[in-house]
Amino acid sequence: MQVYVLLFNAGTENEGIHTLKLQEGDRNVVLMFESEDDATRYGLMLEAQDFLSPTVESFESEDIDAFCEESRCECVLVPEGTLAMPPETNLEETDWNPDEARSPESPSPASDTAPDGLSDTELERIRRQLEGLL
Repeated sequence: MQVYVLLFNAGTENEGIHTLKLQEGDRNVVLMFESEDDATRYGLMLEAQDFLSPTVESFESEDIDAFCEESRCECVLVPEGTLAMPPETNLEETDWNPDEARSPESPSPASDTAPDGLSDTELERIRRQLEGLL
């Protein structure tokens, strides 16, 4: 199945994929959108939060699944027509460094969500949103 993900610095050495970092269990989640329009809308919402401008790219879902397994992160399919909302806060710095060799324990290429200082309310909102996607 064809899915759409958000990439930053697409086609460069510093390319990274958009992830949500969940405080609970320190997990990273890649959103796979069924609809290109929904992915584009999500990217525009990130830009409205003064975040980097993402590029929407299509991939086979199996390729994203394999990437997530290798990167030790999870992936969530966002059904077409779902209005996914980005978190209200983003990490100022990502953990992606193209010059650094990645170990199997390394997190995903780019994380752009709330730091450890997430309020319980914000964490609960994100948790409900992700559970609603399943």
